[in-house]
Amino acid sequence: MLRRMSVGAIGSIRGHFRNLTRTQRHAFLAAFLSWTLDALDFFLLVFCIPAIASEFHVAVSSVAEAVFLTLAFRPVGAFLFGAMADRFGRKPTLILNILCYSAIELGCAFAPSLRALLVLRALFGVAMGGVWGVGAALTFESLPREGRGIFSGILQEGYAIGYLLAAAAFGVLFHWIGWRGLFVLGAAPALLVGFVRSNVDESPVWLAARLEASKQKLAGIRRPPMLANFISYGPTFLFLILLMTAFTSFSHGTQDMYPTFLLKGRGFSPGMVGVLGVIYNVGSLAGGFVFGALSEKWGRKRAIITAALLAIPIVPLFAYGQTPLSLGLGAFLMQFMVQGAWGVVPAYLTELSPGPVRAIFPGLAYQLGNLLTSRNLVIQTKLSEQMHNFSPVLAGTVVIVAIVLAIVTACGRESRGVELAPG
Repeated sequence: MLRRMSVGAIGSIRGHFRNLTRTQRHAFLAAFLSWTLDALDFFLLVFCIPAIASEFHVAVSSVAEAVFLTLAFRPVGAFLFGAMADRFGRKPTLILNILCYSAIELGCAFAPSLRALLVLRALFGVAMGGVWGVGAALTFESLPREGRGIFSGILQEGYAIGYLLAAAAFGVLFHWIGWRGLFVLGAAPALLVGFVRSNVDESPVWLAARLEASKQKLAGIRRPPMLANFISYGPTFLFLILLMTAFTSFSHGTQDMYPTFLLKGRGFSPGMVGVLGVIYNVGSLAGGFVFGALSEKWGRKRAIITAALLAIPIVPLFAYGQTPLSLGLGAFLMQFMVQGAWGVVPAYLTELSPGPVRAIFPGLAYQLGNLLTSRNLVIQTKLSEQMHNFSPVLAGTVVIVAIVLAIVTACGRESRGVELAPG
């Protein structure tokens, strides 16, 4: 069944990509790569938590606070960079965003203490928080309405590819360059700036909105301030925050502690953990592509709910497997469903977001969801340390969050195919 779904999804992807113009392809590629490399920088830390704890002579849960700080400060970045993108344009804001997170990642390589690393990861959270909303706005305002769910699945899976790259780098290079060397490698996204500057055009929807704003200004018509826009769209914004709280619990609850579980709970080597990380991120990619494509046929809500509920039967393999084979299969299938649900998110949030705040609205909702679940890894790690067992914590997280996500999604409205009008 999964094979038939995957083949159909790949066929749809090829067809829609052939119909894109050169300008549209470059806009999509810029957003995709910026999100991919941002995720690479985030997940390098996740793989290196035990090594950092060993170097600084602290508990693993103490280093896990760095993940908490990154997630907690992401809403700040979503607000700041989103507001800049709505005012000054998607393209220049994305360039600044890439430079910021690359520079901070490089700084992490030279952190002299855990305290310094925690401060840098908080700043990294600010930079990371802006990328998703700005990139999604640039993408979906540049691409045609047809196939939006397919492009959503691919764009979101930049996150999974970033995780995959982090897993591969950890498995291959950690033995030679250590965690500090990996963070130096994490500064490479700065090279993407040249491509964005030379090959990416500004969002046509944002340009149209800017032109309309200029006409209104000449006519003496005043546009409402951003705060007034947020108040008028309050119910939708609150729903998106609740939805993204469930979504971020679903992803971070199954991803962030898993490398530590494999290293500490199952005693696997860094090389084996890297291999398994690659395997389950291939599952992530496949799931995002498949359910993103299915959302074009089924609708956004049905695709999300189906993927969320199908994660529950996979729990025994995912959390209680003993061998690399069983855990690899369980993690592959789990991330197929987790990122399958996530593959619908960029299109769904963008479609639900009003034009005047389309860069800041979905990105801020996404990152506020991250804020509300930002202590997830710390809580999971401390519970596992108290129980001397990671498995029940991982299993309980999946079951509870999958059910909550399905219920919250069912309460929302369908948005497939809506027109993205200028603000």
